[in-house]
Amino acid sequence: MNAGVEDSMENPNEFKERRKYPRSLVDLPVEYRIKDLPNAHGGLVVNASEGGLLIHSVKDMPLGLKLNIAVMFLAGYELANFEVTAEIIWKDLRSYNRSEGYQYGLRITQILEEDHWKLKQLLNSQFKRGENFDQPPFQFRTS
Repeated sequence: MNAGVEDSMENPNEFKERRKYPRSLVDLPVEYRIKDLPNAHGGLVVNASEGGLLIHSVKDMPLGLKLNIAVMFLAGYELANFEVTAEIIWKDLRSYNRSEGYQYGLRITQILEEDHWKLKQLLNSQFKRGENFDQPPFQFRTS
């Protein structure tokens, strides 16, 4: 009768989550450059994980394109950012308030240790007022 439903019930791994890292909803401005080109473009990060980003942008870009990305966020009363290199692995055309734009799924291909720490702290909502954002907590400053 419902062969598709029966098959999926017999094989529960068919609907298993494939992502390595959980996604967090965010609403952060992003500046990106096509790798090795000087012109910057803007967009918005709508969700993020340690392995990738989902961004909205008005610029049409092809799959496989590599981007240098700076994601900006508030850290206490300061504007902070982290930088990554990412690759476009999927895209979708979207409409935004009478104009068209694109949604891109990006896989992070390169991130410095300090920026990875910032991303993890941001995803875990650990940034608080007065905290030192330049250093991971396991590094101590000497006067």
